[in-house]
Amino acid sequence: MSSFTPVAAIERAIDVLLALNRHPVCSLDTLYKQTKIPKPTLVRLLETLNGRGLVVHSPQYGAYSLTSGVKALSAGYHGEPRIVEAAMPPMDSLTRLYKWPVALAVPDYDAMVIRYSTIPQSPLALLHSSVNMRLSLVSRALGRAYLSFCTQQESKALLDILQQSLNAEDAVALNRAAIRRMMAETRDKGYALRLPGVRPVSNTLAVPVYDGRRVVASVGLTWIASALSEAQAVHKFLKPLQETAGFIKERLARQ
Repeated sequence: MSSFTPVAAIERAIDVLLALNRHPVCSLDTLYKQTKIPKPTLVRLLETLNGRGLVVHSPQYGAYSLTSGVKALSAGYHGEPRIVEAAMPPMDSLTRLYKWPVALAVPDYDAMVIRYSTIPQSPLALLHSSVNMRLSLVSRALGRAYLSFCTQQESKALLDILQQSLNAEDAVALNRAAIRRMMAETRDKGYALRLPGVRPVSNTLAVPVYDGRRVVASVGLTWIASALSEAQAVHKFLKPLQETAGFIKERLARQ
């Protein structure tokens, strides 16, 4: 809920841009019918937008249209913000249903970084927050889920990077044969768990998140180890978690 009265002029300008976005060209009459904004006000708004390089006017046809300048309005909207926006509703729903916290992680050079978490909504979370936490690609479930399902070229590059890592959890990456077996097993099962012994008080079940055919993130549900065994958690949460990843993929496609 807004704590102040919305700025009417900005609302009207946005309405005009949205109307222009629906048609290649628009007459003043068409814009009036679509927005219900008085024509004198429409002209002032259009001239202002024209002055900012967002709208062009063709006097001979009495028509207005958007310019390529509007692309600058979305230049900063990509990658992580887009993924987080798509992921929030299905992740929130999963936590409301099962109460356990769910996290979304994206790759960041030599690790996965959590960009969204439902910890604030979970009564069973062990941490107060996990956003911006960096997780190993080879020992943590969210990292393993991404590493195992990304392209062969990307996984090779990531493993090469990890050869120089000073993170103790990345030491297992030095055994390429063992890591490749883990990746094959993860792909075969369709999910990843933490490396045994890493923070044993809890565990995470994670699956990849796709944008089209490309893996762009991983999503995982964390539970307290004393409450459920790995087998019980997989049996109970794998299908809902995979469905959540599917919902995120669908939302990304609609964006």
